[in-house]
Amino acid sequence: MQGTSETAPPQGKGTLETAPPKPGAESKAVQPQSATRPEAEASTTGSRPAVQAASEAAASKAEPPPGTRNAPEAQSAPEALPLTTGTRSEDEGTAKSAQAKAGAGAEAAPPETAPGPEAGTASAGPGHGTRAAPEATRPARGSEIAVVDERIAAVRRVGAAGRRWRGARLAGCAVLLAVAFTAGSVAVGAVRDGGTAVVASAPAAVSPELLTGGDLDASITALQAHLRSQPRDFGGWATLGLAYVEQARTKGDPSRYPQAERALKRSLGIEPDNVQALAGRAALAAARHDFENALTYADQALKQNPYSERALSSRIDALVELGRYDDAAKAADLADERRPGIPVFTRYAYVHELRGDVATARRVLEQALASATAPGDVAYVATSLGQLAWNQGEYATALTHYARALAADDTYLPALEGRARAQAASGDRAAAIKGMEAVVARYPLPGPLVELGELYEARGAEGDRAKAGDQYALVDAWTALARAGGVNADLDTALAAADHGDKAEALRAARAEWARRHTVHTADALAWALHVNGRDAEALPYARRATATGYRNAAFLHHRGVIEHATGNAQQARTHLKAALDLNPGFSPLGARAARETLEAAK
Repeated sequence: MQGTSETAPPQGKGTLETAPPKPGAESKAVQPQSATRPEAEASTTGSRPAVQAASEAAASKAEPPPGTRNAPEAQSAPEALPLTTGTRSEDEGTAKSAQAKAGAGAEAAPPETAPGPEAGTASAGPGHGTRAAPEATRPARGSEIAVVDERIAAVRRVGAAGRRWRGARLAGCAVLLAVAFTAGSVAVGAVRDGGTAVVASAPAAVSPELLTGGDLDASITALQAHLRSQPRDFGGWATLGLAYVEQARTKGDPSRYPQAERALKRSLGIEPDNVQALAGRAALAAARHDFENALTYADQALKQNPYSERALSSRIDALVELGRYDDAAKAADLADERRPGIPVFTRYAYVHELRGDVATARRVLEQALASATAPGDVAYVATSLGQLAWNQGEYATALTHYARALAADDTYLPALEGRARAQAASGDRAAAIKGMEAVVARYPLPGPLVELGELYEARGAEGDRAKAGDQYALVDAWTALARAGGVNADLDTALAAADHGDKAEALRAARAEWARRHTVHTADALAWALHVNGRDAEALPYARRATATGYRNAAFLHHRGVIEHATGNAQQARTHLKAALDLNPGFSPLGARAARETLEAAK
């Protein structure tokens, strides 16, 4: 879900070829040429994405047949990768904010009867949800800062309360956090709108391209106003639903997902089977980690328009997150044939990374970055390159990529988080703590919360253990809110609780997630949850499965080595613990230290 409708060739790095426009489409998909880096020659035999053979692909791209239903979808702006747990995205990808077109005035969405959340206001709060154009979350301004501070304070109060009354924590967190987020959203909307909604003249149909640049909150407000005057605009409702998904993902506010669902259902109620809303339902399902339904809706959308970039991208995401990696690779090839561009290139790269083909992943991302011109695209792809480099222990390279991302957008949270992780791995703990504190202060999400807690523990100064405990408790608070918004948060729970929470709950959550999908990430989570519960013999097959695809992940290797050591497989334990530390010696503030200790014990 990222990208722009048209990208210009980069200066000084050769030329790019533009794929022929689809009938009725105004946008052009940019096709980068094959890479010039040495890694480009080391790609897996048989892989032939458009990004590897630009001139051939540009000449041979299949075009949608004239009269394809919902051809305008082919014009929609590319999407950015969703923060679904287990994919880089969770990381990872963040959506581009939307902005009303010049001359469109205020285009926005109304309630049909009583003012509902989707017609209410825009949120101000923080994305591995919809894959739309990457866009950094802008910092709060003016009176919004007070709202954000109040929201974060509410989260922290709930976390503290949860530690005192553990038995009732989850239910209380869900209610109080939902109130905190909703109240903050209303307050921010009132500040921005002056307490009233402005109805301006606007086109009858609102293009999804509104989601490709500018201020997402402002565009939601505009969409709300537009839909008050044009309540039968099914495209407007679909665009509003997607905007809410992006807002939830980029702002870490799961309370937006029910609003997105209502808006998308409204669109389908007006125009059944419209491709925009179906693709939106796919994105929403993926954001909630409901990947079976994400795949179903993506397939339905592609029946209406086989060239829907959003649906093609969501289909890859769903297959990856269901552990169907061979099918995901085929889906990435198909998407690359039909709609080459940044959204597809980034997904294509991740599919290859999961198979251990880091050279191809890096080359494709570099080509995607070369074709990116919009700040959101640059920030998103550069951050993906930074994460790839960090996974390989290339910290200086990672920091360079994060610097480029932040030069494009200095508020882009995944880049800020990634930079802090790279600083920690490089030994600059003070800068890492400062950076992660800034991320968590804005949006307390599970990954940064756990990382900051571990950084405090590793530092070991007076009061740091209590500070770390506060961060781990906040994970439970966020999880409760996520579940209240319809998100399946079992993987988040399993990963955090195994090391820093209720071990029995970690195992319950890991088993539940494994029952839904068999991915390398769920296999690793279940293996580790079994280990911390003293069931190492049962854990070992899952640890081996987590590393079976060739995915180069130091945490997975560490977990496998520890479990092998516990089951008496000393030689294998040494092999995998050493491999983890050789690959990424700073993969975790506490995990890397534990890996060294276990490796010593295994000698």
